Amino acid sequence: MVKINLSNLRGDFTGGLTAGIVALPLALALGVASGLGPMAGLYGAIAVGFFAALFGGTPAQISGPTGPMVVVLAGLFASLSGDASLIFTAVILAGIFQIIFGVIGVGQYIRLVPYPVISGFMSGIGAIIIILQIGRLLGHEPPSGTIGALTYLPTAMADINFSTLALGLGTLIIAYKWPPQLGKFVPGALAALIIGTLVSLFLAVPVLGDIPTGLPSLHLPVFDQSKAWLILKAAFILAVLGAIDSLLTSLVADNMTRTRHDSRKELIGQGIGNTIAGLIGGIAGAGATMRTVVNIRSGGMYNISGMVHALVLLAIVLGLSPLAAQIPHAVLAGILVKVGLDIIDWSYAKRAHKGPRWDFALMIMVLSLTVFVDLITAVGVGVVLAALAYVKQIAQLQIEELKKIPDSLDDPKDNELLASLKNKVSIFSFGGPLSFGAAADLGHHVRESVKPGSMTILDFSRVPLMDVSAAMAVDTVTSDALAAGRQLVICGANASVNKVLEGVNEAHPGIPNFATLHDALVYAKKQVAETESKGSSFQAA
Repeated sequence: MVKINLSNLRGDFTGGLTAGIVALPLALALGVASGLGPMAGLYGAIAVGFFAALFGGTPAQISGPTGPMVVVLAGLFASLSGDASLIFTAVILAGIFQIIFGVIGVGQYIRLVPYPVISGFMSGIGAIIIILQIGRLLGHEPPSGTIGALTYLPTAMADINFSTLALGLGTLIIAYKWPPQLGKFVPGALAALIIGTLVSLFLAVPVLGDIPTGLPSLHLPVFDQSKAWLILKAAFILAVLGAIDSLLTSLVADNMTRTRHDSRKELIGQGIGNTIAGLIGGIAGAGATMRTVVNIRSGGMYNISGMVHALVLLAIVLGLSPLAAQIPHAVLAGILVKVGLDIIDWSYAKRAHKGPRWDFALMIMVLSLTVFVDLITAVGVGVVLAALAYVKQIAQLQIEELKKIPDSLDDPKDNELLASLKNKVSIFSFGGPLSFGAAADLGHHVRESVKPGSMTILDFSRVPLMDVSAAMAVDTVTSDALAAGRQLVICGANASVNKVLEGVNEAHPGIPNFATLHDALVYAKKQVAETESKGSSFQAA
């Protein structure tokens, strides 16, 4: 359900107006970087910005074209030889995927991606944007793709257009060094765009050229069976990256506004925005951190601000497109280099050496895969390795806990029972959730630590849940105990753990199972006493 909050109308209008001005040069630059042109960037900013604000779940968020989305679109543009209709089809499909993500609640899982993985792929995207713009700063049009742009560098270095280089670097410096006092009236990126364009009038540098004006035309999805897999893959990557990018920005907005976003609604809103962007010939977008921060700092609090930002861009498209034709490629390249530098996670890079080495290595690996392979591979490999590393750490803790065979217990009565049994009982107390990570070593450590000829008690009092792998390991322990002629007792298992154990251990019926460790110790004492009594009777005979 769409809710329009009018309680902060003045602040939302100011925030949206400021965010729209900030978004203008970025939308133009990212549109050019995608290969689809500056107007595709503006149409994408308008569609995603308006409809993600209207239907989304983060009130103060500003959405539009972002670096990660453009990197994927630029690769798709090269793969499809610039076939715009197929690229817009991928954008439409990406929007549909995001709507599905929102409906089924995928957002809650995206938030589980470890920070080193997010840092690595965001920094990798920043590096890709910078690499793709170096050739343009030198006055050339490099091949598409990171590898192609890198291999082209020697050629570009041999024939530098110093006018273009000076203009691009000047734009970058202005964007970075623009005084904060003036930034309240004219944002640094917009100032760099205006000043760079004015200076270029006295230089012979390549410019954008003719740009269409007016309202966009409708781009219905098209189907090409030979390119279907490529389009579906690109659409899925766009959807996942857009979801991650948007929800990360939502977290930033939450921290600034002390609110809590709705991830389901946010993904549905982003999906609607991207679907409409593709239909009107716009590039895909996502929640944009910098524009969202600008909006909030300028007074924006609710979704009206995002809608105002989009309407400001629409007004510019309808009236000022001819002026944009004079913008030089070098100026947009300078702005994009700043975008790339801003995306790189410098804060973590500065502190990474102080943290765990494995996390830093994971970040570097994800960064490298992002730059030299692809984004989904980078995130997928990073998440799997991070999960395996976490499982290994938990498994080590579980095994270490298992090794601590108690000589005394906290409860005085239990302690008295244990003391009376002396070396006749071995207690193995499992700590925390018992998972497949510890299963491989569980049986081995029990065999190593068990006292010869003793009764084995497996205490599950502190185990809230167990998976099948761990249950199979317990089954192995049971088989070993029975084969060695030892008695085995289970205690403390809750209902869910008991259900797993009973399902897996059907081959060993009749294993004593007690509710508490005290009951198990009482049973053990009784069994030991009976065994000793039988032994005494046999000796007397």
